Amino acid sequence: MIVSLILALGALSLLVALAYSRRVSSVTIESGAASDEEVARLKEISNAIAEGAMAFLKREYRILALFMGLFAVVIALTVNDAHVDFNTGLYSAACFIIGAGASVLSGFIGMRIATKGNVRTAAAARKSLPAAFSIAFNSGVVMGFGLTGIAVCGMILLYLGLGAILPAGVEQHIVMEILSGFALGGSSVALFGRVGGGIYTKAADVGADLVGKVEAGIPEDDPRNPAVIADNVGDNVGDIAGMGADLFGSVAESTCAAMVIGAASFAVLPDDVRTSALLFPLFISAVGIVASFISLFFVRPKSEEKVESSLKNALIGSTLIMVVGVYFASIKMLPETFQLGGQTYTNTGVFISLAAGLISGLLIGLITEYFTSHRYKPVREVADASKTGSATNIIYGLSLGYNSAVLPMLLMAVTVVLGFSFAGMYGIAMAAIGMLGTIAVGLTIDAYGPVSDNAGGIAEMAEMGKDIRKRTDALDAAGNTTAAIGKGFAIGSAALTSLALTAAFLTRANIPQINMLDPQVMAGLFVGAALPFSFSAMTMRSVGKAAFDMIEEVRRQFRTIPGLLEGKARADYATCVDISTGASLKQMMAPGILVIATPLLTGWLFGVQMLAGVLIGALIVGVMLAISMANSGGAWDNAKKYIETGQLGGKGSDTHKAAVVGDTVGDPFKDTSGPSLNILIKLMAIISLVFVPFFVNNGGILLKLFGK
Repeated sequence: MIVSLILALGALSLLVALAYSRRVSSVTIESGAASDEEVARLKEISNAIAEGAMAFLKREYRILALFMGLFAVVIALTVNDAHVDFNTGLYSAACFIIGAGASVLSGFIGMRIATKGNVRTAAAARKSLPAAFSIAFNSGVVMGFGLTGIAVCGMILLYLGLGAILPAGVEQHIVMEILSGFALGGSSVALFGRVGGGIYTKAADVGADLVGKVEAGIPEDDPRNPAVIADNVGDNVGDIAGMGADLFGSVAESTCAAMVIGAASFAVLPDDVRTSALLFPLFISAVGIVASFISLFFVRPKSEEKVESSLKNALIGSTLIMVVGVYFASIKMLPETFQLGGQTYTNTGVFISLAAGLISGLLIGLITEYFTSHRYKPVREVADASKTGSATNIIYGLSLGYNSAVLPMLLMAVTVVLGFSFAGMYGIAMAAIGMLGTIAVGLTIDAYGPVSDNAGGIAEMAEMGKDIRKRTDALDAAGNTTAAIGKGFAIGSAALTSLALTAAFLTRANIPQINMLDPQVMAGLFVGAALPFSFSAMTMRSVGKAAFDMIEEVRRQFRTIPGLLEGKARADYATCVDISTGASLKQMMAPGILVIATPLLTGWLFGVQMLAGVLIGALIVGVMLAISMANSGGAWDNAKKYIETGQLGGKGSDTHKAAVVGDTVGDPFKDTSGPSLNILIKLMAIISLVFVPFFVNNGGILLKLFGK
């Protein structure tokens, strides 16, 4: 019954994505454009963006295919549970490849629909703002529901497949540990998608802004700027493919963590209730599909001022619906009481854990909005600080970011306490799933942002006029805020997901408690705390190196192409696209190796105790750093946009130029390093969980060598 229900709801999610995809595709560019000439310009620009995005993905996925193949061999050779008479590593490796493929498919679907929706949004803006909003939002729906459907269907089908091919009588916790390979595959793709996409988009953005807006004094997205196509491509590869892979991994990882923890407890239940209890975490994600679908009908903006609130209402509405849904699911599908770690918990306690995750996720999103939207005081203070130059703008932005991390951390602390108090380690895992319960609508409003941003760039490059650009700017302004909310939501969910995975790792490694005064644990804490800074330094430097090449190329074209700045010659966009592509693919390798090698080497050389310390240290510091970086970047961006509305001197003023510099500093903060830290804390935890058999049997070789 439950298996069929999960499959049906996963299929519903895919059908919703398909239906909305057809809605987007059914709108023709000709229906909104003013003339055949404008249609030709729109198609030319759109095709250039789509080709650049797909070219990047194809090159990136070729590199990833090689890495995934090698990593799958490592898993197959090392991850073997000594308590069973078959090689679990082979099955884990197969799940890893399937998870990686599903994550790649999710990013590809999002990229395709985003590059279709952006130009149609621009064309529809000539009709009306609601028409343009509808296309951008529908494009986001395809991404949100398509990704969720792939995750839910992929995991339940893989569970059924493992049940069919594994030897009879295999314990359920072994099955769940093998299934964790699926989450590892998705998260590995997310790492390179986030880092590579983030480097790509910010190299182009920094080059376009510093040379175009500050040095040459031309508007944003002006067709005279050689980096403008690469900038628009970057919005898709970073904020669509990268974000999609990130949240796909979160859904798979949090679900696997809960199922690994619950497997030992629920194995003693009668057959008729065991399957329902084991698959309960996956069923919650399926319930979220229904809640998210209902919330879509709350999105009906009637004016520019209502766009942002309308999107926010969808998130609030889905959360409230979800709370009701998970209550009935918890009471119906879980035993009234169950044992975990010698403690007795109740199904009501599991519901409280889920509700705590749901509500804290919503509150983190709203707090992020307060600190990153120019409708509120913090961002306006950053804008006002720009009157005295870029230095004060940057100082205020950094201060805002540090301050903005406090409340989300306190909320997560409360959520962890509630989850553990009411359902132990399982409650923490369920809190993570609760926070991700409305992922379909959360990713919808997040993906809406890059589509509307691209639409504004296309409208500018196609010279559609100031009235059209005003409408697309209204959509983009709302998209900036919802994108910031999405980043806050992604970071919060990553924190709880990582904690749930760490709990599953400790459960599987048979570590009932951690002694914080143990020198191995303490050393691990210090190493783990250093990792987010090392990782951020690598990604920030990578953006700087790539941006340097981009800046030089834009300056060269302005200097050597006669008539370019006068609008009489066409820029060489392809060279800039190639610079971003090559730089991002080259620079993403070192951060990726750091994240993957650290838990493997720590567990192998020093054992599971030190690895536990590394995971906890990286989690605490990584979350704080990620929130502060993402919110500082979002605040700098919206402070600039606030000035561009005509405040504090408006576009072209010294205040505006100072704000552009701040925004340029913030670009890698909010779109490269900050979001990539999500992957760091999750990926290290899921690697540790998958490789537990190897660490338990072969880990700590240096300690053994010295007799420790």
